[in-house]
Amino acid sequence: MLLTRDEMTLDWGGEKLDPERDRVLLGWLLNQFLYGEITGIQVGQWLYDAPSINAARFLAKQAIEEFQHVGNFVRMQQMLGVKPAAAHPLVRFLATGMMADSWPEHVALEMATGEGFVLMAFYAVIDTLDHPESVAILERAVKQEETHVDFGEQETMRLVAGDPALARRLLGLTLVWRFGVEQLARFMQTRLPPHPVLSRLPAFLKLALTCNELRLQRMGLLLGSIDQLSPVKRAALVAEAYAWKGGATAARIATAPLSLIPGFGKKRLTDTYLDDPEIAKPVDPAPKRISRTRVSSRAN
Repeated sequence: MLLTRDEMTLDWGGEKLDPERDRVLLGWLLNQFLYGEITGIQVGQWLYDAPSINAARFLAKQAIEEFQHVGNFVRMQQMLGVKPAAAHPLVRFLATGMMADSWPEHVALEMATGEGFVLMAFYAVIDTLDHPESVAILERAVKQEETHVDFGEQETMRLVAGDPALARRLLGLTLVWRFGVEQLARFMQTRLPPHPVLSRLPAFLKLALTCNELRLQRMGLLLGSIDQLSPVKRAALVAEAYAWKGGATAARIATAPLSLIPGFGKKRLTDTYLDDPEIAKPVDPAPKRISRTRVSSRAN
């Protein structure tokens, strides 16, 4: 990846999330992650637009990994005694509402940017959750997420090298994404229960946005810093990006079968997954604590 794990990791000061005391908070967090992994179905449509056999092969592998992660989060919810529930509307907006209309959007916004943020959230839970078996699951998952982010970064740089105008358009869409992340963090600060880990949320948000800016710079989408962009310049970038995005959407509708158009006709799995037998399993009311020694022996 263009950023290291150290660059994307916050010092949480030793604060921890307890499986019993913080069950409500953990339930909320896991439901956001679960929805994000369910959106792995969206990878399927990009197999049609993959620019090479190698890219299509990567996407097929990614789809399998995303659904492995669905099973992992359901398992974690079972162990922690929390019930699957709907994701927050802002999470649904960031993961589905901003769903890409073109291959450049997919690799830049959904893979490099979106999965880069999710990866940071995974690192944060690994560092703060006092539940060794769940942490072991996430440690395995991040290795796969890192390959997704890396693919998005490399493909974005390849595309921008061939069409420099893409840099402005993708930057404009990223500005909208950053606004959505800021609103989600504001909700978490004001509506979720007080907690020492959540008190570090402003620092985490600042780091996440800093890492996003570094990624934009290293991919060649941003010269200088976002703070140097005037309000007029930001508005122009967003307007240009959505004019381009609208054209891509119109082209997709004109050339794709109706059944392949996102949101057209019947409901998608992202709308119905909570009723699926794989998700709607009985929940053990008592979180299972697994000793660190047992987890260590399993890993070996």
